[in-house]
Amino acid sequence: MIAHTLLLRETALLTDDFDPSLLLFAALAVFVLWKLRSVLGERTERDFRAPSRMTQPGGAFRPHPPTGAAPAAGARPASEDRWKGLTETGSKAWAGLDAIAAVDPGFSGPAFIEGARKAYEIIVKAFAKGDHETLQRLLSREVFERFAAEIDAREARGETAETTIVSIDQATVDDAAAMPQNATITVRFASKLITTRRNRQGAVIDGGSDQAAIIDLWTFARNPQSRDPNWKLVATTTAH
Repeated sequence: MIAHTLLLRETALLTDDFDPSLLLFAALAVFVLWKLRSVLGERTERDFRAPSRMTQPGGAFRPHPPTGAAPAAGARPASEDRWKGLTETGSKAWAGLDAIAAVDPGFSGPAFIEGARKAYEIIVKAFAKGDHETLQRLLSREVFERFAAEIDAREARGETAETTIVSIDQATVDDAAAMPQNATITVRFASKLITTRRNRQGAVIDGGSDQAAIIDLWTFARNPQSRDPNWKLVATTTAH
């Protein structure tokens, strides 16, 4: 009975001290916390979402930009006379050089011709000397095997050869073509050479001091997507 009386008294005291405004403040606090959490959550998701890096299939190789597309930053616009002096305007070779430049933006026609002239001189001299190591670096496997076979046959006969390049009068592009993994350029070389072939005793058996006008068609190739900038000789033809 006493305990029951005390419980009723404590309940009455709590009821007398209760302020209804506390419920309003509590509800307001819960609403503010919920709103703040929702805003922070949205901002966190937006600020830290990783950007998409997906590309369309085939995007790695695009020889021609889409119609109406703006040129890439740093890209040089195609010039109507950019191959002038290298080949005939409007020819198949001209179109081929355009195609090579499309798949290899760093391609330079004048720089290629300059390198081709140097390669011509080095290869001609290396063949005369029988320099397998130099030839192997500059020739495709098939061409190297053919050159090496001729050098070996010459040496087996005890013969030696000497070649002097008097001049390279012309080096122009005769043909050019481009595919995703193979670009080829055929260069027409007009040169004057002095070639002498001697037997085992050192006597001249062919050539001599007379100059010979030679026209060679040499085809160079490389993969335009390769990091290796070097072109290799893949075919040779002597027109005269």
